[in-house]
Amino acid sequence: MSEPAPAPVPAPRSGPRRGTGAGTVLLPSAGLLVALGVWWLLTSVLTMIHPALLPPPGAVLSSFTATPARFLEHTGDTTVETVAGFALSTVCGVLIGLSLAASPLLERMFTPLLVAVNAVPKIALGPLLVGALGWGQKPVLTMVFLLCFFPIVLSTATGLTSTPADLAELARSLDASRWQTFRKVRLPAALPQIFVGLKVAMPLAAIGAVIGEFQAGESGLGYLIVQASGVGDAAAAWVAIILIGLMSILLYFALVLAERFALPWVRETTTRD
Repeated sequence: MSEPAPAPVPAPRSGPRRGTGAGTVLLPSAGLLVALGVWWLLTSVLTMIHPALLPPPGAVLSSFTATPARFLEHTGDTTVETVAGFALSTVCGVLIGLSLAASPLLERMFTPLLVAVNAVPKIALGPLLVGALGWGQKPVLTMVFLLCFFPIVLSTATGLTSTPADLAELARSLDASRWQTFRKVRLPAALPQIFVGLKVAMPLAAIGAVIGEFQAGESGLGYLIVQASGVGDAAAAWVAIILIGLMSILLYFALVLAERFALPWVRETTTRD
């Protein structure tokens, strides 16, 4: 009796793979062109949106090119506040997450309080922060911290308490100390989850910086939006809004790049069809 013929090996899929240079650059560029086309169509051709609400792309570009140094200076201020507040949130959030993961008692005691603090509308705290900290960067950084530390705490605690059972059993079988188990097993296993929290928190940090600048800032893109809106300069306000979006995209993908360098094994051991 003849043996059955081996099953044919499926041919590899054509087209750009996830993570290739073509897909990384061309697809976002195509999406941006589509968005610009819809914007131009709605504001310049169909005139469905009033220019005081959304000016045409040409007017926004002209506003930027008229005083680019002013916009870039405010962008730099907002970027510094966003990164500084995010770094502070990362340090404090990881430490709090470590504490909650290490002690079930602390977790039961303080998790409801953390949830309650996260549920408070942060914009309502703006006047209190101004009264307590004055104008400038302090209330802005505090707003960034309040807005983005909770996802970092949650992801850190979740990652450290979700160590695969086989890895934990392997560490015990090798008589690893608690510190060795944490450093060699629990922390590496938790890092992907921690980076998920960091990537969630990064856009929130930019939002927190802008909200803080709305209420207490003396510079920055949020401050610029308030000033431009006060004099009816919608084009300048939209320049600031677009720069906030671009800044957030760059910071987010910088974090993604840092994750790839810090966790090279994640891309090698996972796949996406």
